[in-house]
Amino acid sequence: MSRIGRAPITVPAGVTVTVGENNLVTVKGSKGTLTFNAPETLTVAVDGSTVTVSRPNDAKENRSLHGMTRTMINNMIIGVSEGYSKKLEIVGVGYRVAKEGKRLVLNLGHSHPIYFEESDVVTFDVPDSNTIIVKSYDKQACGQIAAEIRSKRPPEPYLGKGVKYSDERIRRKSGKAGK
Repeated sequence: MSRIGRAPITVPAGVTVTVGENNLVTVKGSKGTLTFNAPETLTVAVDGSTVTVSRPNDAKENRSLHGMTRTMINNMIIGVSEGYSKKLEIVGVGYRVAKEGKRLVLNLGHSHPIYFEESDVVTFDVPDSNTIIVKSYDKQACGQIAAEIRSKRPPEPYLGKGVKYSDERIRRKSGKAGK
C-alpha cells in the first residue's frame, strides 16, 4: 500500500469536504472553494473530520493514482484554510517591480514593461521594489503564476541577475579565464 495514500487527512474547523457524484470532491473554506474530480476507481470517504482515500486493488494504475489523489485533496484543504504563497526576488541594476492597483508591473531590462493581472484566485504583494509575493488558495495556480513571472527573466549564472525564488540557489560560473 502507498504510505501517502493510506494516511487519513484531518479536516480543520471551518472547512467542509463533500464528495458528489462521479467522485467530485468539493472543499469549501474561508479563503475559497476548490473542486477536484477524483478517479472513478478510487473511493473517497468523508467521516466527520477525516477524509480517507482507498483503492479497490493493486493494479498499477490504481497504485499510481492513490497517493496523488490523497495529496491533491490535502493540498486543497490546506489551501482553503491557510493558503499558499511563493516569494520571488529580483536581482539586477535597474530591475524593479511595482504594483499599480490590481496590476503587477515588472521592469526587467526589456524595451517594455511586463504586466501581470491579479485574478480572484491569485493576488500579489510587493513589500519593496525587489520582492514579489504571489498568494493564492490554489497551490497549482500560485506555482504557475510564480513560474511565469520567473520565466520573463530567469537568473543567469555569471552575475546572478534576474528573477529567482527566495529559496533558490543559483550555480555561479566563473567568467573568462584571462592570461
